[in-house]
Amino acid sequence: MKITKIFLFVILSLIIFAGFVSAQTTIVDPINAGSFGNLLTRIANGVTGLVATLSGIMIIVAGMMYLTSAGDTQKMNTAKTALKYAIIGIVLSLLAIPIVEVIKEVLSGS
Repeated sequence: MKITKIFLFVILSLIIFAGFVSAQTTIVDPINAGSFGNLLTRIANGVTGLVATLSGIMIIVAGMMYLTSAGDTQKMNTAKTALKYAIIGIVLSLLAIPIVEVIKEVLSGS
């Protein structure tokens, strides 16, 4: 019981000390976004490229799954489902940047 109280006291002391230290430091912007809108745009661009690349790879994988199904209907349905989700991924990646632009306009109030 005594060790628990000491542990709790140490943890609370560290939290309070961290609050004082963080209040006196400045946060450096490592990606030089400058504003929240620019940060959203950079994140959307990165995610769009990643999702589009992975969706393209999944289209190839789904095609290979379909070709190697050898007439098995369950494997063919799995390949068709993979192809459907890969196409949905490409559509979402193409819509990501316009969606972010709409969000930026709503947040800026213009």
